[in-house]
Amino acid sequence: MSENNKSEKAVKKENNKKYWQFFWRSWTIQASWNYERQMNLGFLYGISPTLNRIYKDPKDIDKKKSAYKRHLAFYNCTPQTSSFVLGLSASMEEQLSQNPDDFDPESISAVKSSLMGPLSGIEDSFFQGTVKVLAFGLGINFAQKGNILGPILALLICLVPAWLVTWYGAKWGYTAGNQFLTKLNSEGAMDRVMFIAGVVGLMVIGSMVASMISLTTPLHMGTTFKLQSTLNTIMPKLIPISLTMFMYWLIQKKVNTGWILTVCIIGGILASVLGILKA
Repeated sequence: MSENNKSEKAVKKENNKKYWQFFWRSWTIQASWNYERQMNLGFLYGISPTLNRIYKDPKDIDKKKSAYKRHLAFYNCTPQTSSFVLGLSASMEEQLSQNPDDFDPESISAVKSSLMGPLSGIEDSFFQGTVKVLAFGLGINFAQKGNILGPILALLICLVPAWLVTWYGAKWGYTAGNQFLTKLNSEGAMDRVMFIAGVVGLMVIGSMVASMISLTTPLHMGTTFKLQSTLNTIMPKLIPISLTMFMYWLIQKKVNTGWILTVCIIGGILASVLGILKA
């Protein structure tokens, strides 16, 4: 066997090991779910073997710390499609370690943020809205007739597509990511990609604020003036976005998370009791 064939086999074996790492660890991504940054700890667990491999030299400890901190940012995406994000992020981290002067580390966070919403939407509509409905519809039909195939069929229909999407997502995220990033760097287009990813990421965060934070004000004067109606004419969801920006400002000022939660809880209770805000 030639040296080239041996080298190709070694690379293929190493890459398969990475795919399985992204595959298995994406399934545990919600094990450390938290209200502050949701799945960030699970994502860090998924990508930590990559970071440990890249920065195994003790002199790179500061770069390793920065990478760990980078992946502790807010993350929320479904497990099946998170394997794609893990693979892509791993390939970007490798590019960063190889070309630290020409690769902006902020682009990794920007790409992650831009992918969260679209991938979650695809997963929810496909798995939750289609596959599970079909699976348990057929499963219940068999189970009502006393057939043991009912629960088995339901589980298989749910798990097989999920496993395939997770596996190939991990593979495509890593391999396509490497090829795509190499091409972008050679053409000098990374700045444009980062700008687009940043815009998409802001759109995702904005839609999350509008859909997840439901706060209005019941304040009014008589039957003619209602403050919430006036605010809606200025900007819909003005109160949620204002409170979100206030929290962001507190984070920028390095205010402890515990104090921020205290402000939210006590402030929310007072505002509700005084009739200023309602959920």
